Amino acid sequence: MNALITNPTSIFLVMLLVILLAPIVLRRLHVPHIIGLIIAGLLLGEHGFNVMARDSSFELFGQVGIYYIMFLAGLEMDMGSFRRYGRGGLGFGLLTFLLPFITGLSVSYWGLHLGAATSVLVGCILGSHTLVAFPIVGRYGLGKHRSVVFSIMATAIASFLALLTLAVVVQVRHGGGGWLFWLRFFVGISVYLTGVAWTFPKVGRWFLRRNEDAVTQFVFVLSMVFISAWLAELVGLEGLLGAFFGGLVLNRVIPHGGPLMGRLEFVGNALFVPWFLIGVGMLIDIRVVADSSGLWLCVVVVVSAIVSKWLAAALMNWLSGGRRADLHLLFGLTNAHAAGALAIVMIATAPAVALMDSLMLNATVLLILVSCIVSSLATERGARRLAMETNELERNRGSYHGKCLTAYAYPQTVEAITQLAIMIRNPLIVDSLMGLAISMDDDPDDAMRAQGQHNLERAKTLAAAADVQMSTMSRVSSNVASAIVHTMREVDAGEVILGLHEQADGRLAGNLGVIAQSVLNTTHREVLLVRLLMTPGTLRQVTVAVPPMAEYEVGFYKWLEHLCRIGERTGMAMHFHTCGDTGFYIKSYLDELHPNVLKDVVAEKGFGAMLLSLPQIVMDDHLFVVVSSRAGFISHTPALNTIPSLLARHFSHTNVILLYPDQFGDPGESLSVFAPNGQSVTQRQMLFEEWLGKLRRNNN
Repeated sequence: MNALITNPTSIFLVMLLVILLAPIVLRRLHVPHIIGLIIAGLLLGEHGFNVMARDSSFELFGQVGIYYIMFLAGLEMDMGSFRRYGRGGLGFGLLTFLLPFITGLSVSYWGLHLGAATSVLVGCILGSHTLVAFPIVGRYGLGKHRSVVFSIMATAIASFLALLTLAVVVQVRHGGGGWLFWLRFFVGISVYLTGVAWTFPKVGRWFLRRNEDAVTQFVFVLSMVFISAWLAELVGLEGLLGAFFGGLVLNRVIPHGGPLMGRLEFVGNALFVPWFLIGVGMLIDIRVVADSSGLWLCVVVVVSAIVSKWLAAALMNWLSGGRRADLHLLFGLTNAHAAGALAIVMIATAPAVALMDSLMLNATVLLILVSCIVSSLATERGARRLAMETNELERNRGSYHGKCLTAYAYPQTVEAITQLAIMIRNPLIVDSLMGLAISMDDDPDDAMRAQGQHNLERAKTLAAAADVQMSTMSRVSSNVASAIVHTMREVDAGEVILGLHEQADGRLAGNLGVIAQSVLNTTHREVLLVRLLMTPGTLRQVTVAVPPMAEYEVGFYKWLEHLCRIGERTGMAMHFHTCGDTGFYIKSYLDELHPNVLKDVVAEKGFGAMLLSLPQIVMDDHLFVVVSSRAGFISHTPALNTIPSLLARHFSHTNVILLYPDQFGDPGESLSVFAPNGQSVTQRQMLFEEWLGKLRRNNN
């Protein structure tokens, strides 16, 4: 029977209406929209009302959709969390594969009396799973949560083991699989993993540094994903594993929360992923349950899969000491069967293999429907509860109030400093970003004003692409520094980003310049003097030079928090070079509040010697941050007066931030409670640990 709609325009229109209306309707019913998309596919497909056929467009967009889900999972993986929770993720991956695999193998062989090879494949179907519910986690901002990291790693491990077992069974079925085949197979996988891990980040950084066009960057990243998937298939793996690995290796190249990340998530969640889910629904044939044997097979497969996945999640949650919300996340994210199960059953039912029949195909598709519904409900419940319980970043209110003000002067610097501002802003504050352009009141033809407006429009577009609201202001003044300071006071800006003073030929001038010096003399807020030759997302490492006694300044943990946000959103390693006791406070703060940031705290013998040794360490694609101080404050030393000329002589080749912290305010809100008052180091450390304890109790 032919479908009612065959016209491509009508098919696309119906799909858009479903993608648009299903979330709106189901949101009112408090049902995850993923379920609505699958059910919509069931009703529209040939096994429902036969509104339209599942043609090649569903295969194409569906393939892109599942690749997108796996790619985003790898892209949003926090590499610090990966290292921190790697052992737990590996254990959960083995657990959530082996327990369902053994259950499926046993039930099929002894309960359903299927053949040995078929029973192994049923175990693979139950052991594999897909991160269908991952968009729910992303919506709640829990992509770095421990349970989510466990589940992402478990997905990669379980899918790899299931598809590897499938390859073994198929080779044995065909009478092949000699030692030469397996040697080529494992050598191919090793070459693939090594080659992609080594080349993709380098190629990605090189391309993104030289191409700022948004469309070009998006198409390039999508091409890299499919190259990785194609290479994975070339060596005998499934493409979805290649997409996940591509996202993992591009993780540090694409900053979290940046414009490019926003575009990737938007296109995937708006089109490709919903198309895949609707296509899955169109495969489901509810009529298979009318037959008693078909009903029994479906019940056995579905119950075995869900119960075994739940047992694996419960055991992992018990071993890791998680809460009930963690159990919901572990179970929800690892329960949905989609891409892996479809790949296995499609290969097994092909005439060349013939290890499964159409009844098992229908049972598997029904498993996909039920498991996706259960997965979505469990993930939604766990993510909502964790989001309500989380009090993350509440510690940043206080001296963290106010907007992040960015003053734009030159068009070539707009993208880099806008990305920097997006990274360091306080995410808890609505409208936390402010762009400022200043033109002189004696500008005869308003050329400066027009250029300033153009810079602001471009910055606002970049912020909108990252889903960040940015306010803008254009001022006319006879004094640029005065206009900046007045704007800071008017909008209650907590920090300001300015360009580091350069000569006409683009080299650093060797001094702060009149504007920056006037701003520093007039305001005690945090000031960042920035010179970025590359966008922050394409950098490899952050090196921070911290003067002695920086921990005594009122803005100490504010600038430290800003740098931690850069490290978290880019995945870059943070190397702190300190003197005296400062390293202890930095390490304690990061261990307690940002344990996932890749960090290294190096104690130097003297600040001057440190500055002279760093030119040999800082490379072209590094970010060099010097924490300075205004004259007359605790951490100011004579060596800080030479910083601008030192940067011009030795660091003209790299990206530089000269940072002046907040140096006023309520000492009770900062580490200045540890001011040098004759206390011993041990006494001050005890006070610091007491402060951290209070902070931990407030966050819990």
